[in-house]
Amino acid sequence: MQVDIYCGPYKTPVFDFLKIEDFIPALEGLIQKSKLEIEEIISNSETPTFNNTVAALDFSGSELSEWTSLFFILHSANTDDEMQKIAPQFSEKITEYRNYVMTNKALFERIKYVWDHRKKATLSTEQFTLLEKTFLSFSRNGALLNSADKEKLKKIDQELSETSLKFGEHVLNETNEFELRVVEASELTGLPEDVLNMAAEKAKDKNQAGYIFTLHFPSYVPFMKHCQNRQLRKQLYEGFVFRACKGDDRDNRKNIENLVKLRWKRAHLLGYKNHADYTLKRRMAGSEQAVNDFLADLMEKAKPAALKDLQLLKDRAVVDGIVDLKPWDIAYYTERLKEENFDLDESEIREYFTLDRVLETAFEVAKRLFGISFHQNHEISTYHKDVLVYDVLDEMSSLKAVLYLDFHPRSGKRQGAWMTSFRDQCKNHEENQIPLISVVCNFTPATSNKPSLLSFQEVTTLFHEFGHALHGILSDVSYPGISGTSVLWDFVELPSQLMENWCYEEDVLKLMAVHYKNGEPLPKNKIDKIIEQRSFFEGYQTLRQINFGVLDMAWHGNLPEPMDVDLFEKESTKKTTLIPVPENAVVSCQFSHIFQGGYSAGYYSYKWAEVLEADVFQAFKEKGIFNDEVSTSFKENILSKGGSEDPMELFKKFRNREPDPTILLRRSGLV
Repeated sequence: MQVDIYCGPYKTPVFDFLKIEDFIPALEGLIQKSKLEIEEIISNSETPTFNNTVAALDFSGSELSEWTSLFFILHSANTDDEMQKIAPQFSEKITEYRNYVMTNKALFERIKYVWDHRKKATLSTEQFTLLEKTFLSFSRNGALLNSADKEKLKKIDQELSETSLKFGEHVLNETNEFELRVVEASELTGLPEDVLNMAAEKAKDKNQAGYIFTLHFPSYVPFMKHCQNRQLRKQLYEGFVFRACKGDDRDNRKNIENLVKLRWKRAHLLGYKNHADYTLKRRMAGSEQAVNDFLADLMEKAKPAALKDLQLLKDRAVVDGIVDLKPWDIAYYTERLKEENFDLDESEIREYFTLDRVLETAFEVAKRLFGISFHQNHEISTYHKDVLVYDVLDEMSSLKAVLYLDFHPRSGKRQGAWMTSFRDQCKNHEENQIPLISVVCNFTPATSNKPSLLSFQEVTTLFHEFGHALHGILSDVSYPGISGTSVLWDFVELPSQLMENWCYEEDVLKLMAVHYKNGEPLPKNKIDKIIEQRSFFEGYQTLRQINFGVLDMAWHGNLPEPMDVDLFEKESTKKTTLIPVPENAVVSCQFSHIFQGGYSAGYYSYKWAEVLEADVFQAFKEKGIFNDEVSTSFKENILSKGGSEDPMELFKKFRNREPDPTILLRRSGLV
């Protein structure tokens, strides 16, 4: 069975045609079609070449890829019980197909022939990069194993897929179900009006009196920052930190054990020391030791600053009579110190950042930098009424991409913010394939009397994900396997983190910070304070990121024996933990980045990419933040290239040297 969903304008999906009962049968039909395409490559009687083997493989299964992307985008952003029920079966079939391809001996023999004869072939840089990526992908996924070990690998991959899915569903369900109900407004002193209104509407929707607060970020974060009631902060914090670790059937400890062991077994089977060794062989960092040294060096510089930050928090808490600082006090007193040091009241500041205006500004920044424009398209189908769609046009008014924006939380949507794609850019038979890019966030929605207003942190989040989107939008490569964000993992955050810098520029802040009621611009002294407070508590925040990176590397280094999840987490992070979580709370049980997302042995890449982006933005600062020469070079040497060339070479083409870590350390006030 096949369902032609991608039949809208520009071959976009038409969601009205989707039926949950069609997902599995259509998947099975597309898998069979893709297998026939693989068989056609294998049965080709001509000598294997880049075009008839490597390129043919990269273009094969395009419909399957689109159908799979569609399913998993919906599963992350708009799932329901029916979709969650079929997700394990869907994942199992995809894993089986990928194993069929990756362990296909005849196919690999053709790829290996092309690889072995690469020096005699005349290949472009992107062709060589795709060839290398394809050969290593096969060899790193079992192509060189004997039949018995291939079967072992197949079983491991199937179990990994199922367990990762289960881990994510536990976190999502725990997040969705928790509610903190407060009847009296007098208990909620300090909370901004829009947060109270949102909580009141939530209670009203459930036919209850008072206010309901949830673990979704638009509710959770401002509550922890502003609610004066310490006991209520504790209740909400514990609801958050005890997700999936309460000893019930949603406890993720066993899933962690299984994922860690399976990843270790898989790496060992393929000839690697451990999962980190396996993963980092295909990263800019190159090795487990390099990452551990990077994190250790950063910790050495950040920890003294973090301890000073912590003392400031403790001193401020003492003013309120609190002598024993707890985790549920951190966000609250950080915000008080920020208000007192910079005269910045977040609830006041957010009234100047409407979602619509911030989005318009992001579009304007992209136009000034890269010559692209964004035009809302009401004719393209969406999977939810909140989703917005834009045509992205280049300087010649030709269609460059389609951008989907999904900004607000709902019960079927996982937490956080991310960029993904329904379809990537490539050039099939010289015809440019238009990418369909999606950005998903969880911003506070509009209420009956206010538009959607963003905290400044949410402003930077929007610019961050928009940076990922630009990487996909501006991709200009020939092959889908090296398109857009298909780059080495510790390079992928460069465009996203780079775009955050424009949020701290006076000209950009003047453009986007306008009061939602009267249209008055944000006062100059407030703009100066926002820029000044960028490095505020940078020591503490950097150590927090290092803590996650260290925990990730610990889980994916040597296999813990015996496997005690609670003890292992505590021991692994004792040098980077300043305020421990409550007894029996396990951060790893909610660490979806590494146990469900793609960041296993890769969380360090956020700080790694920060080194890159600080250096790149320095080039803009030297010549002007909208300088044509610099922005054109970044577009041509980084954004348009996708994964078509070694990232260090791309960086050096832009900067004429390797990255300088001291630029980030100076910006952060750590040296």
